[in-house]
Amino acid sequence: MHSSFRPPRQVKIGDAAAFAGSTPRAIRHYHEIGLLPEPERGTDDRRRYGYEDLIRLLWIRKMADAGIALDDIRDAFTTASPTTTAPTRATPTTAAPTGTAPITPTPTTPTLTTPTLTTAAVTTTPTGATPAGTASTGSSAGAGSSADADNSADTDSSADTGAGDDIAGILERVERTLAEREAELRRQRAAVQRMRTEGSRVGLLSDFVTARLKSLPEGSLRQGDLDSLLVTERIFGALGAAVHATRFIALARHPALRQESDRIDQAEEALDDSVAVDDPRVARVAAERHAFESALDTVIEESGLAKEDDALFEAWDTLHPAGDEAPGGRQMSAFEAAGKMPYDFSPARLRCMELALELSLLDSPGTRH
Repeated sequence: MHSSFRPPRQVKIGDAAAFAGSTPRAIRHYHEIGLLPEPERGTDDRRRYGYEDLIRLLWIRKMADAGIALDDIRDAFTTASPTTTAPTRATPTTAAPTGTAPITPTPTTPTLTTPTLTTAAVTTTPTGATPAGTASTGSSAGAGSSADADNSADTDSSADTGAGDDIAGILERVERTLAEREAELRRQRAAVQRMRTEGSRVGLLSDFVTARLKSLPEGSLRQGDLDSLLVTERIFGALGAAVHATRFIALARHPALRQESDRIDQAEEALDDSVAVDDPRVARVAAERHAFESALDTVIEESGLAKEDDALFEAWDTLHPAGDEAPGGRQMSAFEAAGKMPYDFSPARLRCMELALELSLLDSPGTRH
């Protein structure tokens, strides 16, 4: 069975922007100010973004969305000492994205600007006043003047009503804008508080995910784990990332499993472009991956983590009834998003993944005989 889905090895700026929830213009600006390094260009002289580029871009967007100034984000990436670690509950034990150090951002308080409703915006004519550009005719004007005065009064009354409607509409828009900005400020403040409590990068994940990670032993969460959760959250949402976090909780609690996971990861990485898809190593590593995932699933089940996952689904349904998406939820389907996230996998490594999946399907209850 060959999978019909193949992740791209690199993506163009449009796909990178779409995946990160940004724009090509914003990405070019990040390049200009030194926040995001310029990637290599293809034969068509267009930028090509790889996995590490997208990981860094996702963290930039998370920090910017939390209200952190771009200059502060850049300083965090470029001036932090390689030995500096963020004050986190789970200190990363691997390096930050290529060429960077662990981030300890300094949040800045967003400024809430209030739209100003000036008197020039709406002009009303007071009842009984003489409209500009006309002259008063006095009491000797006669019947015709009296009729004109009646018509003028009617016109003024209509103008007052219309102006009142205009004011009400403007005020309603102002109130709606303020409410939106207040909600955004609350969201940013909550993100900053999570960063202060849980650590810079852990706190940048959604509250649903950080709550799941609270049970992790201190110092057990690696930067690569955080990167994986960040990508999962972008593709499958907060619930998907919270369930995925179960994997890292199990690995943190079982050092032998973590060690075996590292060994298999290294074996998969060794299946580079120099290895043929029919090389015996491909099938061997696939079998090792399958055996490891089976052992990990057993640990998750026997340790009660699987029941905690069930509780996550129930909590999510309570928070988001009727299948409502959480605020700020993804705008792309999971399949579309996955197709925009680059992974530099060789044909041999992709074949290894396919073989491991085949073994998993053969092992599933529905296919046993």
